[in-house]
Amino acid sequence: MKTREGKKKATGADLSARGEPFLWGMGGALALGLAMILGFLVLVVWNGISTFYPKPVEVVHLKDGTLVAGEPTRSERYRVPKHELEGMDKESRAAVMEDGGYGHRTLYRTGNFDLYNEDFVWVSSHNIREVQRPAPMLFIERVEWGPFIGTVKALVLRDKTIEAKDKVLDMLHTEHRKAVERRKRIRHLERNEIGVVNRGIEKERLALRRAALKHGKGSEEYDRVKARSEARVLSLENQYGLLKREAEDIKNEDRQFKVILQDVRSTKKELLLSHIVRFYPANELTALQKLGIYFSRWLEFLTHEPREANTEGGVMPAIFGTFVMTVLLALAVAPFGVMAALYLREYAKQGRLVSLVRISVNNLAGVPSIVYGVFGLGFFAYIIGGSIDQMFFPERLPSPTFGSGGVLWASLTLALLTVPVVIVSTEEALAAVPQSMREGSLACGASKWQTIRNIVLPKAMPGIMTGLILAMARGAGEVAPLMLVGVVKLAPELPIDRFFPFIHLERSFMHLGFHIFDVGFQSRNSEAGKPMVFVTTLLLIGLVAAMNATAIYIRNRLKRKYYVGHF
Repeated sequence: MKTREGKKKATGADLSARGEPFLWGMGGALALGLAMILGFLVLVVWNGISTFYPKPVEVVHLKDGTLVAGEPTRSERYRVPKHELEGMDKESRAAVMEDGGYGHRTLYRTGNFDLYNEDFVWVSSHNIREVQRPAPMLFIERVEWGPFIGTVKALVLRDKTIEAKDKVLDMLHTEHRKAVERRKRIRHLERNEIGVVNRGIEKERLALRRAALKHGKGSEEYDRVKARSEARVLSLENQYGLLKREAEDIKNEDRQFKVILQDVRSTKKELLLSHIVRFYPANELTALQKLGIYFSRWLEFLTHEPREANTEGGVMPAIFGTFVMTVLLALAVAPFGVMAALYLREYAKQGRLVSLVRISVNNLAGVPSIVYGVFGLGFFAYIIGGSIDQMFFPERLPSPTFGSGGVLWASLTLALLTVPVVIVSTEEALAAVPQSMREGSLACGASKWQTIRNIVLPKAMPGIMTGLILAMARGAGEVAPLMLVGVVKLAPELPIDRFFPFIHLERSFMHLGFHIFDVGFQSRNSEAGKPMVFVTTLLLIGLVAAMNATAIYIRNRLKRKYYVGHF
């Protein structure tokens, strides 16, 4: 007994009383959480930054005489199935059985989908006779059908056919640059100049229909609008014909420049030069050339539209759509959230009703996001948007303008989803402002609103910004509501263009979060979409981090500006 009492006096208390186990438990939980977050970020960053780096092309000679050419993507250890084990030679079977029935295989990106009807092929190591990396093998990225892996057989320049030689690649580079310019010119004519003409014709059609709805088809006003519209349409149709002929002339010229390719199995493929995005000898690149291809792919990814079912090309429309939606979300949620919190904290009489409102706000944060999507579709799109269409765009009906999903309704839906976060954080920030500061302002003769505007709000602004940052971070990553109120698989037209009213918030849009879902789970080949999933995830994290960093910078500036001591 004396020994135990002496020990207690020496230590003061046992471990449980001092909280040592709980301290270690909390520290371990924090370390585990940080490790999981760091591991996730490392996985995304590593796979994202390595996606566009060019890999060598290997030609695999199999034991049955088959040839496989492609980029080695990944390798794995797998259990060899029984039917495959029975077809092996004795030496390979013995090696597999010695390894416990396991073998090794490599996934090759073979491309040439239009020839093989597959993008990737698994090759088992026990079936390989030889692996080579021949110099002439080209990796060719195409506008359609994905990459082509093979060699150049001949180059067709109008009526002249040039057989493949040592200098054919230099000539191919020169002619390809010209073909790309033709492709850009055709695209500009069809999307911009012809698009402007088509928009003008549609505008005249709608003006005539509006006049018919407003004045009737037999009225003088209708006849006047009809005569003016027909004259303008005739002029626009003449302009359309000239542009169409110009585009067809360029297309006819473009069809005269081709390249004849040949895959590793001697299958030939004829391809227009303008349908090639880029090409390079995969096994002859220097480190500098690899970096050039790597950065050109990144530039394409950040500035171009998607192609090949979103598994290739760029995500510029998705970047723009995500950014615009998040900004509109912040502009919508900030005033409503702050005003609601101000009323609850500063004006409302505290009691059961206010407590019930607070409980309801807190419960709103737990409502599934898809429910907000259903509400946004029904209330914003169908009720409000349908009413706007009937009032201001009757000539467009039954085709909806605001009566369907768009970037405006998506932003307002996510504003509803995130407004509880802003209300709660704003209330906490307002409660943190010392009561003595309010009393001092009122004692000096300021009104309640002057006190709130000049004393309370500036002091609480850093906390309000924290709530806004959290709302932006959550809203930018939500996908489920957007699938109902505006996001689509492909929307090359941005919500902002050069046509009046210049900002078109009724348009559908692309979103990086939905793009990840679409590429990862809706593409024809999950292996082909996996690299784009990682790189788009990296981009989404970077975009959200950049917007949050901007908001944090503003918050820190406000902290320094309004830092004062207590009364």
